[in-house]
Amino acid sequence: MSLLDMAGQLLGGQQGGNNANVLSEVMSLVNNHPGGLPGLVQGFEQNGLGGVVNSWVSTGANQPVNGAQVQNVLGGEQIQNLASKLGVSPEMASTMAAQVLPQIVNHLTPNGQVPQSGSNLMELGEGLLKSFMK
Repeated sequence: MSLLDMAGQLLGGQQGGNNANVLSEVMSLVNNHPGGLPGLVQGFEQNGLGGVVNSWVSTGANQPVNGAQVQNVLGGEQIQNLASKLGVSPEMASTMAAQVLPQIVNHLTPNGQVPQSGSNLMELGEGLLKSFMK
C-alpha cells in the first residue's frame, strides 16, 4: 500500500490534494522539528522508541508506531498544529502521522543513515511527494 493510499484511508477515502497535504504537512513537521530529522530520531530514542525509529532509518523493515507514541515524541502542541492544518482532531492527526512517519523517515534516510543537511531533506521530501503524485 502506498503512502497516498494510507493517507486516503485515514482521511475516509478522500483523494487527490488531501493525500498530498497529509504527506506535505508531516514532512514539514519533520523538517521543522527542533533539530530536524536528527532531532526527531533523538526524540524517539529518548522516549524509549530507539529500536522503532532505527528500523525506519535502516534498510530493513519498518516497525510500526501508534498515535500515542507519536504524540509523546512530538508533543501536544505540534500535534494540535498538525490537526489544525489538516482539519482533523488531534487524535486523528497523531494516528495519521504514525501511519506515514515510518515511510517518510525511511525515504529520507535512503542509505540507512540520517542526513545532517536540511536542504537535502527538503529535496528528498519533494522527491517523495512527486513520486506519489504520479
